[in-house]
Amino acid sequence: MSDMPFVPVLLGADINVYSMARAFHEAYGIKTIAFGRYPSGPCYGSDIIDYRISENNSQAEMVLKNVSAVASEFPHKRVIVLGCGDDYLTAIAANIGRYPENVIAPYISLELMTTLIHKARFYELCDKYGIDHPATFVHRRELGHDFTLPFAGPFALKPAESYTYWDHPFPGQKKAYILHTREEVDKALDEIYASGYADEIIIQDYIPGDDSFMRVVTNYSDQDGKVRLMCLGHVLLEEHSRLGIGNHSVIITEHEPELCEKLRLFLEDIGYTGFSNFDVKFDQRDGKFKVFEINCRQGRSNYYVTGAGYNLAKFLVEDLIYHKPQELIVTKNQHLWQVVPMKVITEHVNPRYLPQVKALRKAGAWVNPLLYKEDKNLMHRLHILWGQLRFIKGFRLTMPKNQ
Repeated sequence: MSDMPFVPVLLGADINVYSMARAFHEAYGIKTIAFGRYPSGPCYGSDIIDYRISENNSQAEMVLKNVSAVASEFPHKRVIVLGCGDDYLTAIAANIGRYPENVIAPYISLELMTTLIHKARFYELCDKYGIDHPATFVHRRELGHDFTLPFAGPFALKPAESYTYWDHPFPGQKKAYILHTREEVDKALDEIYASGYADEIIIQDYIPGDDSFMRVVTNYSDQDGKVRLMCLGHVLLEEHSRLGIGNHSVIITEHEPELCEKLRLFLEDIGYTGFSNFDVKFDQRDGKFKVFEINCRQGRSNYYVTGAGYNLAKFLVEDLIYHKPQELIVTKNQHLWQVVPMKVITEHVNPRYLPQVKALRKAGAWVNPLLYKEDKNLMHRLHILWGQLRFIKGFRLTMPKNQ
């Protein structure tokens, strides 16, 4: 391990984890410790990650055990623990106050976290702070089919609480549903509740428009609750597979100061600290940005920020380890982030944006977070390249090609 006074510990094994590990390595030449459930994924075999397999990795007691073990392994260093999925977040937050003294868990209280990640409660806060969101109906199990929706289809349907939703798998289960008729809504409700899921279900007015109407806003709030970084990404392409729907695949950074200011005021008023991430869609019907949800962490696509020149690991370390004051940065420069090969982009991204994509690539203002030249392990590189090729087939199976 390096001579830095801290050790990053990441929970998870996906692109989110690899992207943050790359950010730590680029900024400080440091190797990250990551705990994942399986010997697979972009972190497995990486030269920049000490990847450790841990079953039941997201359970609160296991998180405490693993983090405490690292704290004992490096007693003279600060251990920064970051979760890279909602289940890890609640497990980390549940242990605040129980970690060894050299552990830093940069998260809000479990009470505030559970309020924010529960979509029905989050929309109540949006109404309070004047943050636009899609027209919403909150369904409770006892309503059955005896309710009237205040808007016509198509409809977007999703669980209000995703963590317990995935604890009750069933055939055809989706991350979110796009439905066209009331009959389809009733059928989806019945299937979800029959699985054992008992919380509320969100039914929303579907905002028209392809993936290029999506936006993502990533932020860092310091220990005093002041927002220090805001970076808006214009999403050009998302995954459309059953379990991966909504995962970002192509992003260009843009500047939307009015939206960012509204979100900044919200975050600072509720006393938020650490990373946050908002999913947003532009509604062409009324010209408004509508917020879908907040993630109390850096998102899966977090490297779009680091790649644009604003290293997320550095913002975290400068605040938590070196206690350096930072002025608010709202990013303005354009930069391309892609986690898929160009063939996927040319075949599936809205053609109106292809000239911009090609211009940024020609200017060298682009990055694929998985293709890191300092990560030299041959088997790892081959695994990543094989994954890139699989994206081509995956998108062809779930999306039509551009005409």
